[in-house]
Amino acid sequence: MVEDLLAHSGHIALVRGLQVGHFTHPERPTGCSVVLCPQGATAGVDVRGAAPGTRETDLLDPSHLVQQVHGITLAGGSAWGLDAASGCVRWLEERGAGLDIGVGRIPLVPAAVLFDLTVGDMRIRPDAAAGYAACQAASSARPAEGSVGAGAGALVGKIFGFDRAMQGGIGTASFTVDGVTVGALIACNAVGDVYHPRTGQLLAGCRRSDGQGLLGARDALLQGLAPQALLTGSNTTIGVVATDMALTKAQARRLATVGHDGLARAINPVHTMSDGDTLFALGTGQADGTLGLITLFTLAAEAVALATARAVLLARSLPVAGQTAAPCWADSKACL
Repeated sequence: MVEDLLAHSGHIALVRGLQVGHFTHPERPTGCSVVLCPQGATAGVDVRGAAPGTRETDLLDPSHLVQQVHGITLAGGSAWGLDAASGCVRWLEERGAGLDIGVGRIPLVPAAVLFDLTVGDMRIRPDAAAGYAACQAASSARPAEGSVGAGAGALVGKIFGFDRAMQGGIGTASFTVDGVTVGALIACNAVGDVYHPRTGQLLAGCRRSDGQGLLGARDALLQGLAPQALLTGSNTTIGVVATDMALTKAQARRLATVGHDGLARAINPVHTMSDGDTLFALGTGQADGTLGLITLFTLAAEAVALATARAVLLARSLPVAGQTAAPCWADSKACL
Protein backbone atom coordinates (compact mmCIF):
# COMPACT_ATOMS: atom_id res chain seq x y z
CA MET A 1 0.00 0.00 0.00
CA VAL A 2 1.17 3.52 -0.76
CA GLU A 3 -0.93 5.51 1.69
CA ASP A 4 1.98 5.75 4.12
CA LEU A 5 4.19 7.30 1.45
CA LEU A 6 1.54 9.78 0.34
CA ALA A 7 0.81 10.76 3.95
CA HIS A 8 4.44 11.48 4.81
CA SER A 9 4.60 15.10 5.97
CA GLY A 10 8.36 15.66 6.13
CA HIS A 11 10.26 17.68 3.53
CA ILE A 12 13.78 18.98 2.95
CA ALA A 13 12.94 22.63 3.67
CA LEU A 14 12.42 21.66 7.33
CA VAL A 15 16.21 21.46 7.53
CA ARG A 16 17.18 24.74 9.14
CA GLY A 17 19.21 27.02 6.96
CA LEU A 18 17.75 25.79 3.65
CA GLN A 19 15.34 27.22 1.12
CA VAL A 20 14.02 25.30 -1.89
CA GLY A 21 12.62 26.56 -5.18
CA HIS A 22 11.54 25.25 -8.57
CA PHE A 23 11.28 26.63 -12.07
CA THR A 24 9.14 24.64 -14.53
CA HIS A 25 9.40 25.72 -18.15
CA PRO A 26 6.03 26.81 -19.57
CA GLU A 27 6.82 25.58 -23.11
CA ARG A 28 7.77 21.95 -22.46
CA PRO A 29 8.23 19.55 -19.53
CA THR A 30 11.64 20.52 -18.16
CA GLY A 31 12.97 22.76 -15.44
CA CYS A 32 15.32 23.13 -12.51
CA SER A 33 15.28 23.05 -8.73
CA VAL A 34 17.55 24.81 -6.24
CA VAL A 35 18.45 24.12 -2.62
CA LEU A 36 19.84 27.35 -1.20
CA CYS A 37 22.03 27.79 1.88
CA PRO A 38 23.17 31.45 1.59
CA GLN A 39 24.87 31.36 5.00
CA GLY A 40 26.97 28.42 3.83
CA ALA A 41 26.83 24.68 4.41
CA THR A 42 29.43 21.95 4.49
CA ALA A 43 28.93 19.78 1.43
CA GLY A 44 29.81 16.44 -0.10
CA VAL A 45 28.94 14.47 -3.21
CA ASP A 46 28.84 10.86 -4.36
CA VAL A 47 28.45 9.97 -8.05
CA ARG A 48 27.37 6.36 -8.59
CA GLY A 49 25.93 6.39 -12.10
CA ALA A 50 28.32 5.85 -15.00
CA ALA A 51 27.10 8.78 -17.11
CA PRO A 52 26.91 11.89 -14.91
CA GLY A 53 26.51 15.52 -15.86
CA THR A 54 27.89 17.69 -13.07
CA ARG A 55 29.49 21.02 -12.17
CA GLU A 56 31.81 21.97 -9.28
CA THR A 57 31.97 18.50 -7.76
CA ASP A 58 35.78 18.41 -7.42
CA LEU A 59 35.78 21.18 -4.82
CA LEU A 60 33.68 18.94 -2.55
CA ASP A 61 36.51 16.46 -2.06
CA PRO A 62 37.34 16.41 1.68
CA SER A 63 41.01 17.07 0.90
CA HIS A 64 40.30 20.23 -1.09
CA LEU A 65 40.39 23.80 0.22
CA VAL A 66 36.82 25.10 0.05
CA GLN A 67 34.80 24.17 3.14
CA GLN A 68 31.29 25.37 2.32
CA VAL A 69 28.91 25.89 -0.59
CA HIS A 70 25.95 28.24 -0.89
CA GLY A 71 23.49 26.24 -2.96
CA ILE A 72 22.89 23.18 -5.12
CA THR A 73 21.21 23.20 -8.53
CA LEU A 74 19.39 20.21 -10.03
CA ALA A 75 18.21 20.53 -13.62
CA GLY A 76 16.82 18.85 -16.67
CA GLY A 77 18.20 19.59 -20.11
CA SER A 78 21.22 17.27 -19.93
CA ALA A 79 24.55 19.13 -20.25
CA TRP A 80 22.80 22.34 -21.32
CA GLY A 81 20.95 22.38 -18.01
CA LEU A 82 24.17 22.99 -16.11
CA ASP A 83 23.81 26.63 -17.16
CA ALA A 84 20.99 26.94 -14.61
CA ALA A 85 23.61 27.03 -11.87
CA SER A 86 24.96 30.30 -13.29
CA GLY A 87 21.62 31.96 -12.60
CA CYS A 88 21.72 30.66 -9.04
CA VAL A 89 25.24 32.08 -8.63
CA ARG A 90 24.07 35.48 -9.85
CA TRP A 91 21.06 35.50 -7.51
CA LEU A 92 23.23 34.64 -4.50
CA GLU A 93 25.88 37.21 -5.43
CA GLU A 94 23.25 39.95 -5.58
CA ARG A 95 22.38 39.10 -1.98
CA GLY A 96 25.94 39.13 -0.69
CA ALA A 97 26.32 35.38 -0.29
CA GLY A 98 29.49 33.53 -1.19
CA LEU A 99 33.12 32.87 -0.43
CA ASP A 100 34.87 36.07 0.64
CA ILE A 101 37.75 36.78 -1.78
CA GLY A 102 38.55 40.28 -0.58
CA VAL A 103 37.26 42.11 -3.65
CA GLY A 104 33.88 40.42 -3.49
CA ARG A 105 32.16 37.12 -2.86
CA ILE A 106 31.92 34.04 -5.07
CA PRO A 107 28.83 31.90 -4.49
CA LEU A 108 29.70 28.22 -4.85
CA VAL A 109 26.87 26.22 -6.42
CA PRO A 110 27.57 22.63 -7.49
CA ALA A 111 25.05 21.17 -9.92
CA ALA A 112 23.87 17.96 -11.54
CA VAL A 113 21.59 17.35 -14.51
CA LEU A 114 19.34 14.65 -15.88
CA PHE A 115 18.37 13.81 -19.45
CA ASP A 116 14.85 14.83 -20.51
CA LEU A 117 15.53 15.90 -24.10
CA THR A 118 13.20 13.35 -25.74
CA VAL A 119 10.15 14.97 -24.15
CA GLY A 120 9.11 17.78 -26.47
CA ASP A 121 11.43 20.24 -28.23
CA MET A 122 14.97 19.64 -26.97
CA ARG A 123 15.94 23.20 -27.91
CA ILE A 124 13.91 24.36 -24.90
CA ARG A 125 15.93 23.64 -21.76
CA PRO A 126 16.83 25.23 -18.41
CA ASP A 127 19.27 28.14 -18.64
CA ALA A 128 20.68 30.79 -16.32
CA ALA A 129 17.36 32.65 -16.31
CA ALA A 130 15.63 29.46 -15.19
CA GLY A 131 18.07 29.02 -12.31
CA TYR A 132 17.56 32.62 -11.26
CA ALA A 133 13.77 32.18 -11.36
CA ALA A 134 14.00 29.06 -9.20
CA CYS A 135 15.95 31.07 -6.62
CA GLN A 136 13.35 33.81 -6.66
CA ALA A 137 10.69 31.18 -5.93
CA ALA A 138 12.69 29.57 -3.09
CA SER A 139 11.30 29.47 0.43
CA SER A 140 11.20 27.32 3.56
CA ALA A 141 7.67 26.16 2.70
CA ARG A 142 7.02 22.60 1.60
CA PRO A 143 8.36 22.28 -1.97
CA ALA A 144 6.02 21.21 -4.75
CA GLU A 145 6.48 17.60 -5.82
CA GLY A 146 5.79 15.48 -8.86
CA SER A 147 6.06 16.90 -12.37
CA VAL A 148 7.77 20.18 -11.50
CA GLY A 149 11.25 21.66 -11.52
CA ALA A 150 14.07 19.27 -12.33
CA GLY A 151 11.58 16.41 -12.40
CA ALA A 152 9.13 17.92 -14.90
CA GLY A 153 10.38 15.91 -17.88
CA ALA A 154 11.56 12.84 -15.98
CA LEU A 155 10.63 9.32 -17.05
CA VAL A 156 11.23 5.98 -15.34
CA GLY A 157 11.36 2.41 -16.57
CA LYS A 158 13.04 3.04 -19.93
CA ILE A 159 15.09 -0.14 -19.85
CA PHE A 160 12.99 -1.77 -22.58
CA GLY A 161 12.35 1.42 -24.54
CA PHE A 162 11.12 4.97 -24.03
CA ASP A 163 7.70 4.01 -25.40
CA ARG A 164 7.13 1.74 -22.39
CA ALA A 165 8.24 4.25 -19.74
CA MET A 166 6.17 6.05 -17.11
CA GLN A 167 6.27 9.54 -15.75
CA GLY A 168 9.00 10.28 -13.19
CA GLY A 169 9.24 13.41 -11.09
CA ILE A 170 10.69 15.04 -8.01
CA GLY A 171 9.91 14.18 -4.41
CA THR A 172 10.94 15.08 -0.88
CA ALA A 173 10.91 13.58 2.61
CA SER A 174 12.48 14.20 6.01
CA PHE A 175 12.76 12.89 9.55
CA THR A 176 13.51 14.70 12.81
CA VAL A 177 15.07 13.02 15.86
CA ASP A 178 16.31 14.80 19.00
CA GLY A 179 16.28 18.23 17.40
CA VAL A 180 18.11 17.16 14.22
CA THR A 181 16.35 17.03 10.84
CA VAL A 182 17.54 15.05 7.84
CA GLY A 183 15.78 15.61 4.52
CA ALA A 184 16.07 14.69 0.86
CA LEU A 185 15.00 16.13 -2.48
CA ILE A 186 15.17 13.60 -5.33
CA ALA A 187 14.52 14.03 -9.07
CA CYS A 188 13.90 10.51 -10.36
CA ASN A 189 14.57 9.87 -14.06
CA ALA A 190 15.79 6.29 -13.68
CA VAL A 191 16.32 3.70 -16.38
CA GLY A 192 14.99 1.18 -13.84
CA ASP A 193 11.69 0.68 -12.02
CA VAL A 194 10.64 2.34 -8.76
CA TYR A 195 9.48 0.31 -5.76
CA HIS A 196 7.90 1.00 -2.39
CA PRO A 197 11.07 1.01 -0.27
CA ARG A 198 9.42 -0.71 2.70
CA THR A 199 7.04 -3.24 1.16
CA GLY A 200 8.77 -3.93 -2.15
CA GLN A 201 5.59 -3.11 -4.10
CA LEU A 202 6.34 -2.15 -7.70
CA LEU A 203 5.06 1.40 -8.16
CA ALA A 204 6.14 2.62 -11.58
CA GLY A 205 8.45 1.69 -14.41
CA CYS A 206 8.54 -0.32 -17.59
CA ARG A 207 5.09 -1.30 -18.82
CA ARG A 208 4.13 -4.50 -20.59
CA SER A 209 4.16 -4.42 -24.37
CA ASP A 210 0.39 -3.80 -24.43
CA GLY A 211 0.84 -0.88 -22.04
CA GLN A 212 -1.77 -2.21 -19.63
CA GLY A 213 0.38 -3.07 -16.64
CA LEU A 214 3.89 -3.14 -15.25
CA LEU A 215 6.39 -5.63 -16.62
CA GLY A 216 8.82 -5.73 -13.70
CA ALA A 217 12.24 -5.04 -15.22
CA ARG A 218 14.18 -6.88 -12.54
CA ASP A 219 12.32 -10.14 -13.06
CA ALA A 220 12.45 -9.74 -16.84
CA LEU A 221 16.23 -9.35 -16.70
CA LEU A 222 16.55 -12.36 -14.41
CA GLN A 223 14.58 -14.38 -16.96
CA GLY A 224 17.02 -13.40 -19.71
CA LEU A 225 15.09 -10.66 -21.54
CA ALA A 226 17.71 -8.32 -23.04
CA PRO A 227 17.31 -4.58 -22.37
CA GLN A 228 16.98 -2.20 -25.29
CA ALA A 229 20.10 -0.26 -26.21
CA LEU A 230 19.82 3.22 -24.71
CA LEU A 231 21.78 6.38 -25.32
CA THR A 232 24.34 6.64 -22.54
CA GLY A 233 23.25 9.20 -19.97
CA SER A 234 19.64 9.36 -21.18
CA ASN A 235 18.34 8.77 -17.65
CA THR A 236 19.74 9.68 -14.19
CA THR A 237 18.42 10.26 -10.66
CA ILE A 238 19.86 13.32 -8.93
CA GLY A 239 19.24 14.88 -5.58
CA VAL A 240 20.24 16.46 -2.30
CA VAL A 241 20.30 14.91 1.17
CA ALA A 242 20.71 17.50 3.91
CA THR A 243 20.81 17.90 7.66
CA ASP A 244 20.95 20.83 10.06
CA MET A 245 23.56 19.04 12.17
CA ALA A 246 27.13 20.28 11.83
CA LEU A 247 29.27 18.04 9.61
CA THR A 248 32.87 17.88 8.49
CA LYS A 249 33.49 17.55 4.77
CA ALA A 250 34.37 13.88 5.25
CA GLN A 251 31.09 13.30 7.10
CA ALA A 252 29.17 15.16 4.39
CA ARG A 253 30.67 12.92 1.75
CA ARG A 254 29.68 9.85 3.77
CA LEU A 255 26.16 11.28 4.09
CA ALA A 256 25.95 11.45 0.29
CA THR A 257 27.29 7.90 0.06
CA VAL A 258 24.71 6.38 2.38
CA GLY A 259 22.02 8.37 0.60
CA HIS A 260 22.60 6.08 -2.35
CA ASP A 261 21.46 3.19 -0.14
CA GLY A 262 18.07 4.86 -0.26
CA LEU A 263 18.15 4.98 -4.05
CA ALA A 264 18.97 1.27 -4.13
CA ARG A 265 15.96 0.50 -1.93
CA ALA A 266 13.61 2.33 -4.27
CA ILE A 267 15.09 1.81 -7.77
CA ASN A 268 16.02 -1.43 -9.55
CA PRO A 269 18.22 -1.59 -11.54
CA VAL A 270 20.08 1.46 -10.26
CA HIS A 271 23.50 3.07 -10.88
CA THR A 272 23.63 1.68 -14.42
CA MET A 273 25.88 2.59 -17.33
CA SER A 274 22.99 4.67 -18.71
CA ASP A 275 22.38 6.59 -15.47
CA GLY A 276 24.39 9.43 -13.98
CA ASP A 277 23.04 9.01 -10.46
CA THR A 278 24.46 11.79 -8.25
CA LEU A 279 23.65 12.83 -4.69
CA PHE A 280 24.88 15.96 -2.95
CA ALA A 281 24.94 16.27 0.84
CA LEU A 282 24.66 19.41 2.97
CA GLY A 283 25.21 20.11 6.67
CA THR A 284 24.03 23.56 7.78
CA GLY A 285 25.08 23.27 11.44
CA GLN A 286 21.91 25.00 12.70
CA ALA A 287 20.36 22.13 14.67
CA ASP A 288 19.64 22.35 18.37
CA GLY A 289 20.95 18.84 19.01
CA THR A 290 23.28 16.18 17.68
CA LEU A 291 22.93 12.57 16.61
CA GLY A 292 25.28 9.67 16.36
CA LEU A 293 26.35 9.08 12.78
CA ILE A 294 24.68 5.66 12.58
CA THR A 295 21.33 7.27 13.39
CA LEU A 296 21.99 10.23 11.09
CA PHE A 297 22.88 8.00 8.17
CA THR A 298 19.89 5.73 8.77
CA LEU A 299 17.57 8.74 8.57
CA ALA A 300 19.32 9.93 5.41
CA ALA A 301 18.91 6.66 3.52
CA GLU A 302 15.27 6.43 4.56
CA ALA A 303 14.54 10.02 3.51
CA VAL A 304 16.11 9.42 0.09
CA ALA A 305 14.12 6.21 -0.41
CA LEU A 306 10.80 7.82 0.50
CA ALA A 307 11.51 10.94 -1.57
CA THR A 308 12.28 8.76 -4.59
CA ALA A 309 9.01 6.88 -4.27
CA ARG A 310 7.05 10.09 -3.77
CA ALA A 311 8.59 11.49 -6.95
CA VAL A 312 6.71 8.92 -9.06
CA LEU A 313 3.57 8.74 -6.93
CA LEU A 314 2.97 12.49 -7.26
CA ALA A 315 3.96 12.79 -10.93
CA ARG A 316 1.29 13.58 -13.50
CA SER A 317 1.11 12.91 -17.24
CA LEU A 318 2.04 16.04 -19.14
CA PRO A 319 0.80 16.67 -22.68
CA VAL A 320 3.49 17.25 -25.28
CA ALA A 321 2.66 18.40 -28.81
CA GLY A 322 3.10 15.58 -31.32
CA GLN A 323 3.87 12.95 -28.67
CA THR A 324 1.90 10.49 -26.59
CA ALA A 325 2.20 11.47 -22.95
CA ALA A 326 3.75 8.86 -20.68
CA PRO A 327 1.27 7.54 -18.12
CA CYS A 328 1.75 8.29 -14.45
CA TRP A 329 1.12 6.24 -11.32
CA ALA A 330 -2.28 7.85 -10.87
CA ASP A 331 -3.45 6.61 -14.28
CA SER A 332 -5.52 3.53 -13.47
CA LYS A 333 -4.48 1.48 -16.51
CA ALA A 334 -0.80 1.88 -15.65
CA CYS A 335 -1.40 0.65 -12.12
CA LEU A 336 -2.93 -2.75 -12.93
